[in-house]
Amino acid sequence: MTPEPLKAPDIAQVLKANRLALARIMAVRLSVTVLSVSGGVALSRITESNSVFFTLPIVFGVGVFVLTVHRAIYGIRVIQCARVLRDYPMEFHPRVIKKRERWTQYGNVYEVRVTTRGQHGAPLMLAVNAAGRRRWPEGVEEGAWLAGDLPFGGVLVVPGSNTMLFLKPADWEKTARKREEAGVERTAKAERAKLNNKTQWAVMMRPGA
Repeated sequence: MTPEPLKAPDIAQVLKANRLALARIMAVRLSVTVLSVSGGVALSRITESNSVFFTLPIVFGVGVFVLTVHRAIYGIRVIQCARVLRDYPMEFHPRVIKKRERWTQYGNVYEVRVTTRGQHGAPLMLAVNAAGRRRWPEGVEEGAWLAGDLPFGGVLVVPGSNTMLFLKPADWEKTARKREEAGVERTAKAERAKLNNKTQWAVMMRPGA
């Protein structure tokens, strides 16, 4: 019996899920900010004290707010993924191998290899979670949906969870020849999807970020 073909995820649902996940993260942080600042102010007024002890929650809350604004740039990453999903169809790849992982202020950056049956030499890619989560998505090793063009970059969607990972080549110069050989049509498509920039300038993947 011929196996039933895999059904690609609904792009609208994937984008909606990631926007909501990002909104929840931001809402929690803003709630912590409000509670910390209001709590510190209330304690200071109730006790009629200017003790440094009562200013600590306020300082903490302001710090969380600054980090929240700083991390709001995640929204740019979701927009970038939306561009890719608009211009590229999704194709299922049977295996995603995580090589290593590093912590950055914008989220964990993973080095991965997306394999394709019958092909060798898949480039090593950098991957970051579109919505800002730091944990490695479960089940991605058993395959995921890819939209994009690996020498330029793309988006990986994990089946069943709508988790999105934004991809760029780990070594931009090493994959330069494949981009040069891509042809006019592929290059133009990568430019429309904003995938034609160097990895070091890609959103959330700058060295030291």
